[in-house]
Amino acid sequence: MRAGDLLRRWDERLPPRLAGTVTRLGDGPSRPRVLTTAALLSCAAVLLAAGWAADDRPTGDRTVGEVTRVGVADGDSIPGYVRAAAVDLAALRPAAPAGDGTYALVSLSSYLTPQRAAAVFGDVPLAAVFGRVPLADRQTEIVRIPAQRVPDDVVAGMAELAARKDGEAADYRARAAALAGGGQADRELRRVYDSGAEVAAAEAAAYRTGCACLYAAVVRAEPVALRGVAARPEVRAVDPAPEVSRLDRTVFTPPLPEQREVAHPPADAGLAPEPTAGGPDHGTPGAATPAPTVGETSEPAPQVTDSSPAPVRPAPGRVPSQTPPTSADATAGGTGAPAG
Repeated sequence: MRAGDLLRRWDERLPPRLAGTVTRLGDGPSRPRVLTTAALLSCAAVLLAAGWAADDRPTGDRTVGEVTRVGVADGDSIPGYVRAAAVDLAALRPAAPAGDGTYALVSLSSYLTPQRAAAVFGDVPLAAVFGRVPLADRQTEIVRIPAQRVPDDVVAGMAELAARKDGEAADYRARAAALAGGGQADRELRRVYDSGAEVAAAEAAAYRTGCACLYAAVVRAEPVALRGVAARPEVRAVDPAPEVSRLDRTVFTPPLPEQREVAHPPADAGLAPEPTAGGPDHGTPGAATPAPTVGETSEPAPQVTDSSPAPVRPAPGRVPSQTPPTSADATAGGTGAPAG
């Protein structure tokens, strides 16, 4: 029962009873003592209700709805982010209680295979890795793979991704075939489906072979271990996040290795307008878009931002957002291909 309800009940029941008691006892010689006792009882009841109201706090997790973002956002300076992360890492102190460690976002300077990533991180505990198939001038899906045992968990996750991408490619082909013989709008939509099938098939082939597709990881370790990771040549930045306590309410947005100056979304060459016969800057009429080659990268490349326009790291420090994660967060900003 809440304190307000309790006070209302007391107001309805207690005063009439006290009044009757005081009336009966007030006729005797002990009238002053009775009145004093009644007043003291009334004051005690009010104080008890006030104390109950002060402790009438909602129970449960108060962090529901809060999301912490760690990394870079679209339009952020990547060199500035790297410098800020280095300053935060240098100032980091051991977590309390001792032994729990601090979560940190580790951005790599190049794409690594699962086996190479295992050598880079060594004994540092991992929670997840981020990856994408780096196709030249194509938007590919940014994926987050839970991984505590590297490379085993990553290889298993890539096998699941390959199976899913095979299914996506088949679905795109079926949708494109259903639009055969249509008008201009159907031809445009069919071209989108054909492009999606092409990218999904390339992603499936890459993941099936354990490609060099990993570019970031979330680790949890003490400051000394995190600084040791930051000193390795394959590591671009270690961004400590002592404010993070729950990974399911945190959006990590690491920069891609090929991005050097400003984080920005890419253009997808596979979805460029169809060439017009005789038109300028359209190349050879009817020329087909070359198939992407797995492993190539070029600028601009997809920016990793977890689909939120809110700034990730207000300098200095971070401020939790009140916007809960959405399914688009899994695509790391919507700058890569949408999650299947």
